[in-house]
Amino acid sequence: MLPKVTRVPWLARFAEAGAYLIGLLAFWEFVVYFFVVPSYVFPAPREVVFALWNGMASGIYPYHLGVTLFEVLTGFVAGSLIGLTIGIGLVTVPFLNRVFYPYIIAIQTIPKVAIAPLMIVWFGFGIQSKIILVGMACMFPVLVNTVAGLRATESDRLALVRAMCGTPLQILRYVQLPSALPYIFAGLNTGIVLAIIGAIVGEFVGARVGIGVLILQANFALDLASVFALLAILSATGVILNMLMQMAERRICFWSGRSSK
Repeated sequence: MLPKVTRVPWLARFAEAGAYLIGLLAFWEFVVYFFVVPSYVFPAPREVVFALWNGMASGIYPYHLGVTLFEVLTGFVAGSLIGLTIGIGLVTVPFLNRVFYPYIIAIQTIPKVAIAPLMIVWFGFGIQSKIILVGMACMFPVLVNTVAGLRATESDRLALVRAMCGTPLQILRYVQLPSALPYIFAGLNTGIVLAIIGAIVGEFVGARVGIGVLILQANFALDLASVFALLAILSATGVILNMLMQMAERRICFWSGRSSK
């Protein structure tokens, strides 16, 4: 008999995570105070909170965060759709898999940091180059998981639909895609995190606005409190986006085992 899965209320999860965070901040404050660490080497939590408050109250952080979020979400949606489409094509048309899959692997092997300067040269310092970088970062995880999910469909189900004279499109729509949804969401959960990294890398290489630009400016000024505040914003953004993706997965893939967690 399988053990019963106990669902922890979301409020209890937040309370537990908040308790760990408070403990970590207290330990951080103690270490900085006890060893008299200069703020330009490692700032205290109170200095980070003060920098975060000033940046949010002045409107600078929300504006630059909005630009970065637009790059992340636009590139994520575009890259995910491209990865999903290519993944379906590679599985349904074996010729495409033999010809194009090695090139896809080769492109993905190139570090995005090396590609970023080329994107700046070709598409300028605007958000277009960052969206392309984000899309490239998100495409591969979704593509690989889509291929794995479609190929993992049970052969008995495929044989049953074929025996009932099901067309290839019907097999894809009613059998393969539903079976591949948990795999696809695994790729989306990975892609949403890589999307933030891709956007920040693009802003590091060349941009006028964005969280990455603020991080570089604060780093050059040795304002590490602002650097830590911006990193905290990025971390919180990543956690929120990942939670939203998991909520969508639980609602769409309600029949899978992952929906009960």
